[in-house]
Amino acid sequence: MLMMGLGFSAPKAQETSLTFDEKGEFKIVQFTDVHFKYGNQASDIALERIDEVLSAESPDLVVLTGDVIFSPPADKGLRTVLERVSAHNVPFVMTFGNHDDEQGMSRSQLYDIARSVKGNIQPDRGDRESPDYMLTVKSSDGKGKDAAALYFFDSHSYSPRKDVEGYAWMTFEQVADYRGCSAKLTEANGGTPLPSLAFFHIPLPEYNQAAADEGAILIGTRMEKACAPALNTGMFTAMKEAGDVMGMFVGHDHDNDYTVMWHGILLGYGRYTGGNTVYNHLSNGARVIVLKEGQRTFDTWIDLKGGERKDYTVYPDSYLKK
Repeated sequence: MLMMGLGFSAPKAQETSLTFDEKGEFKIVQFTDVHFKYGNQASDIALERIDEVLSAESPDLVVLTGDVIFSPPADKGLRTVLERVSAHNVPFVMTFGNHDDEQGMSRSQLYDIARSVKGNIQPDRGDRESPDYMLTVKSSDGKGKDAAALYFFDSHSYSPRKDVEGYAWMTFEQVADYRGCSAKLTEANGGTPLPSLAFFHIPLPEYNQAAADEGAILIGTRMEKACAPALNTGMFTAMKEAGDVMGMFVGHDHDNDYTVMWHGILLGYGRYTGGNTVYNHLSNGARVIVLKEGQRTFDTWIDLKGGERKDYTVYPDSYLKK
């Protein structure tokens, strides 16, 4: 996997080749907030939905954006969820939420467990507890050219400062590392930023700014304020300046599944995937994203029980006032 910057884990080569298909498409399924409780029947519906969505969509990559587990034993819970994904023979990765390492195992231990499950393509973390990492998607012509990039960030858990309540924020080091990684990819692509997406758990403060903008087109369900960190270290601005990230997708807030564009970047939620093990007022499902080779556009929608699809949109057209 191609990684750059001190904060990105850096193996020599991408171990599994992600490639646009012959139609020039690359499909991602995002599961978020599975909140799996091992041995609790309320979690069974989450596994059922994972099976149903993956059987229907046959994606090229699965991304789990945090809060995968919600009770001990952490190892058995995590393996149960990830092995259900693995059974569909699809590459997958995960990022951590604020609850994953509260179940008796550290982020580093959980990261290594995830890596051991067949189909996982996260990099070796080296000596880092939970590294940020990046994957490239190759062109469909078989020439091995990078055609898109996918960034995965650890959005941490709770505020590290006693005088600031709420959730943690992206660190300045993460912002700097992203900027360095993006710049090198752009340089390697002849000065043109690669069409890119970003995935993590806790939404950035800009989610609330965008949702409050009366001029923005918000598509989907918003039943709660984004539980974003109180402090802003500039990750959104860095992505805007770099010009590569088209959209970012998070979880964390179970009663939100909306998408809204803010200064040209789509701010999106996944769909709550878990069962009734924690608060939720939306039937569980997943988000699907389809990248288009050589274009700064993608399709996205929500998958629900029984093959129902909702809120199909095209970035950026669906979010522009005609």
